Amino acid sequence: MGILEEVIGAVVAVEGVKKLDPDASILTEGIAAIAGYKGVEMVTEHLENKEDDSKEGDSPQQPA
Repeated sequence: MGILEEVIGAVVAVEGVKKLDPDASILTEGIAAIAGYKGVEMVTEHLENKEDDSKEGDSPQQPA
């Protein structure tokens, strides 16, 4: 996971806030940036964990 994805998440979150509230304060935009940054990080970690679980084969097989 690179920093680029996280920065893009922050930028997209700030742009989303600006679309919803054109008069949003700098504090609101800052909070959106942090949420976007951490959100991308958490989603990426979750997807990596899902891939690791499926590769290990520890999950029980589902009935057909």
